[in-house]
Amino acid sequence: MPPESVSQRSKLLDLFAGQTMMRASELRSVGIGPQTIARAVEDGELERISRGLYQRRDADIDEYQILAAAATRVPKGVIALTSALAFHGLTDQMPRKIWMAIGPSDWSPVQSYPPLRIVRFTDRYLREGIEHHAIAGIDVPIYSIPKTLADAFRNPKLMDRSVAIEGLRAAIEQRKATPSAIAEGAKAGGAWKIMRPYLEALTANG
Repeated sequence: MPPESVSQRSKLLDLFAGQTMMRASELRSVGIGPQTIARAVEDGELERISRGLYQRRDADIDEYQILAAAATRVPKGVIALTSALAFHGLTDQMPRKIWMAIGPSDWSPVQSYPPLRIVRFTDRYLREGIEHHAIAGIDVPIYSIPKTLADAFRNPKLMDRSVAIEGLRAAIEQRKATPSAIAEGAKAGGAWKIMRPYLEALTANG
């Protein structure tokens, strides 16, 4: 193997020593060519998990690594609705697709891995209530609990009302968000009129 390739391979492995997953575009930006990546896959050091996305073959799999994979595929997207509820432990439903919110004119990726359910939010709702969580070395934007609950109640065509109520009840019972924070999120997220009677009923004896 030429010295340049050896240097690239060493650099590649050093990068993956500190990060579980990386995009091919990220690797190219630091001077690692496609042939070096391909050889690492052939030699069993890396695994191609979707188009342009690679991970270490021996990586410890994070429970939520699929969310990190989704975030790398849709850089402008935010984990939303049922997937956000599941991440926060507020629903037993396991969505078959990762729910991601993007803007009205943002690019929507072609379907591959992981399977995505793309929803489009207006600018008013897209950038509110975003938290950032480190998953498998990737910065993953996920809507907060109050924001997710507001979205769930505001979008009955996307999410069944029973799931929204289940999430609201779980958030209160598990004390993952205060009623006041949930109410503020509902008001900011355009869902207060719809959510209010459910929140008041669930906190009536509090």
